[in-house]
Amino acid sequence: MTDEFASGLSRRAVLTGAIGATAALPLGGGVARADAIDGATPRATTEIKLDVNGRKHALTLDPRTSLLDALRYRLGLTGSKKGCDQGQCGACTVHVNGRRVLSCLTLAVAVQGRAVATIEGLAHGDALHPMQAAFVEHDAFQCGYCTPGQIMSAVACVVEGHTRSDDEIREYMSGNLCRCAAYPNIVAAIRDAASKMGA
Repeated sequence: MTDEFASGLSRRAVLTGAIGATAALPLGGGVARADAIDGATPRATTEIKLDVNGRKHALTLDPRTSLLDALRYRLGLTGSKKGCDQGQCGACTVHVNGRRVLSCLTLAVAVQGRAVATIEGLAHGDALHPMQAAFVEHDAFQCGYCTPGQIMSAVACVVEGHTRSDDEIREYMSGNLCRCAAYPNIVAAIRDAASKMGA
């Protein structure tokens, strides 16, 4: 058998042409898809009003913006940390109407008309909140990355009445992870702060 087809094309020429045509398809298809998705049309935005730490803020946002991103990147309140961004670590915990929420899973538009509290609004001037003071006194942190979320959750834990035992504290703080494993000190700090908060 020869390397030539009846038409006079070689097998090598046919294969080279087929490979070249196949390789060009994803590029063309990708460009078409990108144009269809982004195009020249700007993304929709919405005007929202947020009440954060007692101050009113008017923002123009993509309606898909998380509360965490609005706090950090639009309002400059970087105390709430972006840890896993999937609701697994608790580093982004804030209070909405006094209840703890994971701000990475909460849309900013969903909290309009509600009071949002972050770690920046917990102290009164230079006077630390009892929970903040207890975390310092009990050395309840190491790297400090998770600490704002831990403190916000701990305050809610006390307010919710879940500090009757160390086991109960551990259970209701289980959504907040500390990679440095400062858990014994965190429990001690919460137990101490709870007595000072009148729990």
